[in-house]
Amino acid sequence: MAAKSLAVATGQEVYALTKKANDELRGSDTALSPAEIELLIRTDGKTTVQQIKASVRSIPGDAVVATLQALLRGGWIQAAPKPDAIDTAGFFDLPVRRPSAQAVSKAKTEAANGVATLDKQGYYVRIARRAAKRTLAKGETITVVVVEDEAILAKFLRQYLEFEGFEVRLAANRKEIVTEITRSPAPDLVLLDVMLPDADGFDILLKLRQHATLKSVPVIMMTAKATRDAVLKGLAGGANGYVTKPFDADTLICAVKTVLGLPKGPASRDPWSQAGA
Repeated sequence: MAAKSLAVATGQEVYALTKKANDELRGSDTALSPAEIELLIRTDGKTTVQQIKASVRSIPGDAVVATLQALLRGGWIQAAPKPDAIDTAGFFDLPVRRPSAQAVSKAKTEAANGVATLDKQGYYVRIARRAAKRTLAKGETITVVVVEDEAILAKFLRQYLEFEGFEVRLAANRKEIVTEITRSPAPDLVLLDVMLPDADGFDILLKLRQHATLKSVPVIMMTAKATRDAVLKGLAGGANGYVTKPFDADTLICAVKTVLGLPKGPASRDPWSQAGA
């Protein structure tokens, strides 16, 4: 059987994610390159290859096509199904039947409920770039700065991370952020909320990536209002992971350990308690 190839004769081809790709974007652990991740996020079953090429600034056009070809061969994307043709013959000759007032009222209620559901769900992704494996020395502690203005969530994250053996510092506003990320010891990881009362998470991410000492610190973005553009903005800005709310604690811990290169089994809660240590 001939290898799959990407048809780009017109650039109007449309591709959709496979189950494999959807699982990868929600798996909290990926070995895909940043370019592959970006193109998977942009592949939505509606956007053409030409439109994707035009919207990507960080990847040359030829590289976009080559990467899409690799994703197609790897089973990450597939040709999007074409909508069924609709027979419009005699359409305007059909009789008009007005819906009853009761039916209109019911439709409005269902529509309102549907919009509310969509608003709650939004665009959902949890992904973290896999780091090289790391072994902690006996007594070594990982320091995590949690930037989160919701006090209850921040407290919960602190307790859960501390249970996993991490040292946790909290920050909820601009002043606290500066204090916690610049004091010693330097953080090993920053969990960064996108929406803060007096700061923008994306701006903080860019400042971290421009800082001489902190530019290599892994950052996982957290947000309740996620869109494809927001996820891409975070990853393009140098984020190591992106987790949309609501999330369960185990999912976040998995992402944390992925970007830190730590083992994810139960034993990793006390990674230096090895037999014979």
